[in-house]
Amino acid sequence: MHVTVDIPDEVLGDLRKILRVNDNGPAVAKAVAEFVRCEKARDFALRLRKGEFDYPASNEQVENVKR
Repeated sequence: MHVTVDIPDEVLGDLRKILRVNDNGPAVAKAVAEFVRCEKARDFALRLRKGEFDYPASNEQVENVKR
């Protein structure tokens, strides 16, 4: 999808430096994708803390899983 937005040059420059990307388009796309990923993770964590998921394993079972 193609979107036109006004982003201050200073902010866009900082974004490119942080992401180590030279082009504006990929920098903005990567930043938006990361923002969405973080928000989904935050939403999942909040819902998990509220007990909205019925996880069949106990805390002890989860902690004993070998990684």
